[in-house]
Amino acid sequence: MRIVKLLVVVLIGVFMTSCVSKYEMLVRSADVDLKYKGAFKYFEEKKYKKAADLFEQILLATKGTTRDDTVQFYFGLSNYRYGDLMTAEANFDQFTKVFPRSPFTEEARFLRLDCLYESTYRYELDQLPSYKAMSSISEFLYEYPNSKYLVKCKDMLVDLQERLDKKSYEAAKIYVTIEDYKAATFALKNALKENPDNRYREEIMYQLVVSNYKYANQSVKAKQKERYLAFVDEYYNFVSEFPESKYKKSIAGMFEHSQTVINNK
Repeated sequence: MRIVKLLVVVLIGVFMTSCVSKYEMLVRSADVDLKYKGAFKYFEEKKYKKAADLFEQILLATKGTTRDDTVQFYFGLSNYRYGDLMTAEANFDQFTKVFPRSPFTEEARFLRLDCLYESTYRYELDQLPSYKAMSSISEFLYEYPNSKYLVKCKDMLVDLQERLDKKSYEAAKIYVTIEDYKAATFALKNALKENPDNRYREEIMYQLVVSNYKYANQSVKAKQKERYLAFVDEYYNFVSEFPESKYKKSIAGMFEHSQTVINNK
């Protein structure tokens, strides 16, 4: 029984060693054709890191040949499938510059966009990567208006714009939270100025109404009338644009109080 177990262990060890040795032999080989076939074999087996390493080794050897764009594209694709998006993005960027008319170019450009998109951050963090991704996506759509990736690109743009809208809204709302209503009115107006179509437009305009009211309410008496009048302007802007808003009732009382103060003045 012990002898059988020992043989099994030995056979497993031999098998594992042979698998490693095949890859190592390819890595050490000077045969470009052998490495080329081996790289595609590992790619088809979804062993993308090994495929990427082998494609990288034959980049120079295949440069200027009929295999050049294929090797460079699959080098990037292997890194992409492996999950090394930073390297893949650089690979695809380089590829599209060197091979603007390759059969792989459109896919390479889209995959670069996907790398940029997947490398963006949630809305609370720095949005510079989002702006970079959006710019690249817009450029792609301009050059490939009928691309098969059209829907995916538009979905990316919608998601990225939503992050920017939310960041802009939340950044302005901070001033409401800390009860600095003068700064809040400025920040909220600026958020709408930056993007009038902000998907949080109703919430921004509601907070603008509230901030104007509270700013007027906390002002010295000499300044209250003009500030309540500013509130009234924002109130009418809001109810005319969102007549069925869920916030309508909550600001109705503010409006009634402002009328009392203005008329008494």
